[in-house]
Order: sequence, then structure tokens, then C-alpha cells
Amino acid sequence: MAIIELKEIRKVYHQGDLRVEVLKGVTLEVEKGDFIAIMGASGSGKSTLLYIIGCLESPTSGSYSLGGVEVSSLDDDDLSRIRNERLGFIFQSFYLIPYLTVMENVLVPTIYSARRADFKSRARELLGRVGLSDRFSFLPSELSGGQKQRTAIVRSLINDPDIVLADEPTGQLDSSSSAQVMDILKGLNNQGKTVVLVTHDDATASYAKKRVVMKDGLIHPA
Repeated sequence: MAIIELKEIRKVYHQGDLRVEVLKGVTLEVEKGDFIAIMGASGSGKSTLLYIIGCLESPTSGSYSLGGVEVSSLDDDDLSRIRNERLGFIFQSFYLIPYLTVMENVLVPTIYSARRADFKSRARELLGRVGLSDRFSFLPSELSGGQKQRTAIVRSLINDPDIVLADEPTGQLDSSSSAQVMDILKGLNNQGKTVVLVTHDDATASYAKKRVVMKDGLIHPA
């Protein structure tokens, strides 16, 4: 069963009089429990595609169904709820808030939840699983790159999303930290999470079950 279904997705940006077509009719299905790597050179459209899947961007045209629901039919409140409850985001640049501790950063997505105490218990458990049980009160400036990304992964999981979206999650990490991060993502997939990963790196993509290649705004077989 496809949890993500994209049909003829196009994305056009306008820069003054210049029309830039980034996605040129992308069709893609991701099954529940898949681990898929979207590969391609810089400018191929892979990150734009991921942001559309993550409801951070809207396509110019085409159809996007998420769990059987047409995304274009949703209002801003519905989209915010989906991003907060069903999708977990991991980015290359971590996006940790510098003046918040590890624990506080992890709990940011739960700030308006009445179950904040429950989430704090979950955060402790998840941070322990990724080897950060002794870093709860540390600031991001006191962490290594790998520790920052593991914190970001826990933050993405705090609401127990169905789908984890990762945009170049190892782009700023050394090989050892990269392997740790990818082992975590592989473990999440083994637990039933659907993982969609954007990368240009073959070693990172090797963790995925499937690969697709983006080139000039279109998907090509890997």
C-alpha cells in the first residue's frame, strides 16, 4: 500500500521575468515501511521534491496523496497538524536552537501539547537510545556534529511520526558519525517507520531498500 503517491508533480519558480521549472512531472510511489533514497546532483530537484512530500512546499501542479488523502485539499491547519504528527524532519544543518538545551530542543515540537510531561519521559528514553543520556542539559555548542544530528533525529521522532524525511542528514558529518546516524535511520525503518532520504552519497544511499535518481527535474531508474 502506497503511503506517499505523487503523480505528475511540477514545481515552477518565478525569478523576475525568469521562469524556472525545478520539477517537470515527477511520479513516485512510496510504500508503507519503505526506505527509499532519492539521489542526484545539486540542482536536480531532489530537495524540492522532499519538501513537497513534507508539506513544506506546494507543487505548481500534479497530485500528491499522503495516506490516501489529497494534500491539495487540506487547509493550513490540517497541513500543520500533518507536519507535526505524521512527519519527522531531519536536515543537514541540524537547526537546533542555540540557547536551548538538548532536552529543550527535543521538546520544541511538543510546546503546545497538554501531554508535555509524557513527552519528556519519551525524550529521555529516545535520547538514551542514541547515546545521549548524559547530554540532556548540554547546549548545541557543547556537542559534536554527530551528537547534534542525533539530537535532531530524536526531535524528529518525539511525536512518533509515521514517516521520517531526511535531507542530506550526513552532509556535515565525518564517516564515523555518518555511519552512526544511518544505523539509527536503518533501525527506525526496521521498526516500521517509512524513511525517505535525500543524498548524493552512495555510501549513505546503500542503507536504503530502494533508490531513485533525480536528473533535470525528473526521476530516472537507479
